[in-house]
Amino acid sequence: MLRFAAGRVLGGLRSAAGLQQSSTQSMVGAAGMVVRASHSTETDEEFDNRYEAYFNRPEIDAWEARKAMNDLLGMDLVPEPKIIVSALKACRRLNDYALAIRFLEGVKDKCGDKTNEIYPYLLQEVRPTLTELGIDTPEELGYDQPELALKSVYDMH
Repeated sequence: MLRFAAGRVLGGLRSAAGLQQSSTQSMVGAAGMVVRASHSTETDEEFDNRYEAYFNRPEIDAWEARKAMNDLLGMDLVPEPKIIVSALKACRRLNDYALAIRFLEGVKDKCGDKTNEIYPYLLQEVRPTLTELGIDTPEELGYDQPELALKSVYDMH
């Protein structure tokens, strides 16, 4: 009964706001909430161009850059070199060296089991940009080795 009443109230609010519900694109959940069932038909090239254009915006701020990088690294993919280049240039425009290094660390982590194959290729492709912008890789800075790590007691003789 409560679900029925909530559905009626939400339906009234929807009609008052001028919103319509398409029966082919949505399903009504338990509390009358609309759940969309549409899938993206974006191609890989369109995806790459979208992120490249997003990072190339001159008015991008630090929050937007961090949000886009976080979203990108949260996806099940390794970013293309052209996206990495545009992200690094955005970091340079924002004067945020730490963000650039952190993004490179995240990209290396996204390579997963294929780090020895994918990461050297990515570095080879973005090396001219790294040199142009004066950005060192995490390995060049020594961030790949812990600074205060102790030798394992199992390795001592």
